[in-house]
Amino acid sequence: MSGAVSSSREMGGDDESTSRTHHHDGTDDEGVESLGRQMSESSICATEEEEEDEDSKLHLGPQYTIKEHLEKDKDDESLRKWKEQLLGSVDVTNIGETLDPEVRIVSLAILSPGRPDIVLMVPENGNPKGMWFTLKEGSKYNLKFTFQVNNNIVSGLRYTNTVWKTGVKVDRTKEMLGTFSPQLEPYNHVMPEETTPSGLFARGSYSARTKFLDDDNKCYLEINYSFDIRKEWPAV
Repeated sequence: MSGAVSSSREMGGDDESTSRTHHHDGTDDEGVESLGRQMSESSICATEEEEEDEDSKLHLGPQYTIKEHLEKDKDDESLRKWKEQLLGSVDVTNIGETLDPEVRIVSLAILSPGRPDIVLMVPENGNPKGMWFTLKEGSKYNLKFTFQVNNNIVSGLRYTNTVWKTGVKVDRTKEMLGTFSPQLEPYNHVMPEETTPSGLFARGSYSARTKFLDDDNKCYLEINYSFDIRKEWPAV
């Protein structure tokens, strides 16, 4: 993934490490039915809030502007060149004094072999009306995010997604996207390939919540939406 740089706090560490925690329940008929017997919607929501609380407990160091990063250790020639290389073509004169990064999610897309890409434009309020998209059961797909970073380095940008069916949580995904410097061109990130569940109980309507957050637990976008899984793809 091009453009990833180290943390906007200390400009150090493993800047391109990617971690993924993916719990996928209910991918078959028996699993969905079993979950429905065991869990209530209220208990699921509480569990999700506890998980998000754990993320918010991180205590991070002070944040610096890009100019401050370049000023730090400026007498160390090798470190200075390394920082400049990581920052790429950032115009420090225009954005170097801004402390808070700005991340704008431009679009999300669903890529499935042999099918036209499903490009999902993000509404301003983050809540698409009606069914946002439809997927075929048992189909392979990748998610692709296009996003813009402005003002300052965004540290530890991550994606979370939680899916419910009839009030029961059936899937939760976390993906660390990385740390990015501001640039004019948008970034693209493609998620690992997944397969939609299949079977009678897998078909139907789902509700989901997607979030994009950083190391400070600042949420740049929250999308609440619905989608369908059907026996066949919808007509193009």
